[in-house]
Amino acid sequence: MIYRLFILLGLFAITDSIAQGNTEVYLFDLEWQGNVPALSNPKNISNNHGYDNQPSFWNDDTVLFSSTRADQTDILRFNISKGSTSQWISNTPTGSEYSPLQIPGSQNISAIRLDLDGLQRLYEYDLNTGESKPITDLKIGYHIWYNDHILVSSVLAENRLDLVVTNLKDGTNYTHQKNVGRSLHRIPDTELVGFISKEKKIWEIKSFNPISGATNVIAETYRNEEDICWLNKNTLLTGAGKSLLTFDTQSGIEWEPLVRFEQEEINNISRIAVNKSKTRLAFVADESPKVIVQKQLEAYNARDLDAFMDTYSENVKLFNFPNTLFLEGKEKMRERYGSFFENTPDLHCEIKNRIVMGNKVIDEELVMVNGSYINAVAIYEVDNGEIVKVTFLR
Repeated sequence: MIYRLFILLGLFAITDSIAQGNTEVYLFDLEWQGNVPALSNPKNISNNHGYDNQPSFWNDDTVLFSSTRADQTDILRFNISKGSTSQWISNTPTGSEYSPLQIPGSQNISAIRLDLDGLQRLYEYDLNTGESKPITDLKIGYHIWYNDHILVSSVLAENRLDLVVTNLKDGTNYTHQKNVGRSLHRIPDTELVGFISKEKKIWEIKSFNPISGATNVIAETYRNEEDICWLNKNTLLTGAGKSLLTFDTQSGIEWEPLVRFEQEEINNISRIAVNKSKTRLAFVADESPKVIVQKQLEAYNARDLDAFMDTYSENVKLFNFPNTLFLEGKEKMRERYGSFFENTPDLHCEIKNRIVMGNKVIDEELVMVNGSYINAVAIYEVDNGEIVKVTFLR
């Protein structure tokens, strides 16, 4: 069985993919050692099961981010220097908010709201009262403020995002480029905005002036990673797996590793943000996929059907190795395992070996079923905090 397990490791190392699970927001102190950034004092500032994402700095001591509560996503304000306290800004029963940003020259924030009826719009929120009003009718996915009346957005169009410049004073919208990414940033100490172009097979980081439209290619992304951040006008930062990398736009030829996080809970780093004085940095990391796999194991051993099925996606697929599909869909799986749990009172699974690779968890299992032991290997694939695929080798 150990031999077969390591054969599987070789096969799955080739096709390992990146997926999102339950996410947390982490905060660091940012220091500079010459021209090299250094991170210290890590802290999980969301510490919440579910979706916590899209951090931005209100000021040097305050972080805004989206956080899940009561089956909806609201905006949370985290106060760093006031005893690490937090305060909810929004509470919208009819929808969820995402991507909060401070509006220039205002005490209010902007955030994207996705209503229960599917309507998606950008709203302005009063920081004190939480009251909101729509800013534009565009179906905005991601945005950045160029100034108090010019908005740069990634707008949903067909099966892609388009880069659109909106002038709120005269009500105009101009599509600057089609097929762009979600990462939009003001480039420090310039009049430019940085974005990711997906026109080519290898995505490019570009800068442009929203007023003149002048555009330049800065660099290629690192392995088509979605998220970047500008530490200063010449230093780019990106996340890849458990690592952060930097790129010097003046002299850099390739991305350079900055730090690799060995902590089990930090995976698939994304959504990086830096405060204005460049003294703090926040990013989002996925929870280890083994957390949800362990939950399903505990529910399996307890023969708790509801808790067991809660760990699986609606369209979960079960395979026999290497790729023979034998069951698809949560309802069919519930029916099969409900009967199995009911008729197997001595059911128990013991994990002999577990290996985590990206969004995959490979378990070597010893299973007791009706007085007999069965050796098996199960490969779980996790996406958005749910098990979406299981491949069995017996």
